[in-house]
Amino acid sequence: MRKVILEAHDQTKLSADAVYGSARLSGQRWGAGFSAVGRFVAEIEAAAAGKGHLRPGYVLAGDELFLLDRCREAVLKAFVPADLRDFCLSDIDLGSMSIFEVLDRAQTPSLMSPFQVIYVRNVKQLYTRGAKKDEFAALDRYFRSPNPQALLIFVADFLRIPTDNRRMEMDDKRRFERLTETLGEHCGMVELARVGEEDAMRWASSTAQAADTRIEPDAVRELVDALGADMMLISSELEKLLLYTLGRGRITLGDVETMVLAAKQRSLYELTDAISSRDKARALALLQGLLNSSDAGEDSAIGHLYMLARTFRQMLVILEKNVRDSRAIWQALWQGFRMPPFAADDLIRQARRYKSRKELTRALRLIARADLELRSSPPDKRIVLERLVYDLASEPKPVRPTWAPAQSSFEG
Repeated sequence: MRKVILEAHDQTKLSADAVYGSARLSGQRWGAGFSAVGRFVAEIEAAAAGKGHLRPGYVLAGDELFLLDRCREAVLKAFVPADLRDFCLSDIDLGSMSIFEVLDRAQTPSLMSPFQVIYVRNVKQLYTRGAKKDEFAALDRYFRSPNPQALLIFVADFLRIPTDNRRMEMDDKRRFERLTETLGEHCGMVELARVGEEDAMRWASSTAQAADTRIEPDAVRELVDALGADMMLISSELEKLLLYTLGRGRITLGDVETMVLAAKQRSLYELTDAISSRDKARALALLQGLLNSSDAGEDSAIGHLYMLARTFRQMLVILEKNVRDSRAIWQALWQGFRMPPFAADDLIRQARRYKSRKELTRALRLIARADLELRSSPPDKRIVLERLVYDLASEPKPVRPTWAPAQSSFEG
């Protein structure tokens, strides 16, 4: 792979057509979910092997972290040699660098690396208020004559693409259409839709089979159903199950019930129970337990934050739709957004501790603020999470009406 890149770098008169193909100015959609990711990975691998064309840019649209990680792994494996990583891989946030600077970096050949991979995050900045005519004009100029030794990856994780696109929220639908009309004109569109239960079960079965282990049908269904088709969790729990059953060659329903459900019950929902009970000491102790039990330590912060956001969104729906028992919860929450069956009653009870929608939206704002802070590479991620959990478990401070008179300086 590296040999292919070096050879391309040595061809000083290499044209963009030779690398990207004649269709480089037109975007392309490959379906959604596993299908889209499979085609993206195949194109990346073919281009790295010199057997296919590489587009000058791709848009990874959607907030499915599991699929996003698969795309990133394929790009790093194909175009980012370990010994050149510091020189050929850039992660840029449009909140701190303009798109003009990004394009200037992409257009400028690197003296230290034959090929550049530039990840562009916080793409939402391109679609905030204002026409952004200059920004999109600059993108259009770049893609008309792109640098063949650079690859731009736009991470559009500010929208949610459900398994069934007919259920896409109107705001997300408008954002996706705007992406397609702009960046999609020049880049391959990779739709990172939420994975459906059937696809999740097929993935788990094939992954187990690749490890010479058979996962029984009841076991794989329970695994997926218990974790709400959340692929990040399914992947993590399946890895534990494979280790637990190592040498046996089979994963049973009992294994799933032993290794997965009990673990989830002791962790996340205990934490949200403490938070909703306003028990700050217990919430902080449970958070420490979660971080200490994770192999990644504080590097798992984003994953914990994602699960907190998901759980509070579930509680918001439960409160808004006045769900009172677990029989109604499966109608209120759509496929791919459901909690494990064992947690349904607990989460209903927790949601009903909040008296209004305002309290839960406050919690989601606090989580969003912590997410932004974590993605800004703070010196200590653990402190960010501790402060978040403390604030979530604290009573919201009352807001003084604007007409209330200021307290006199002599008042106690």
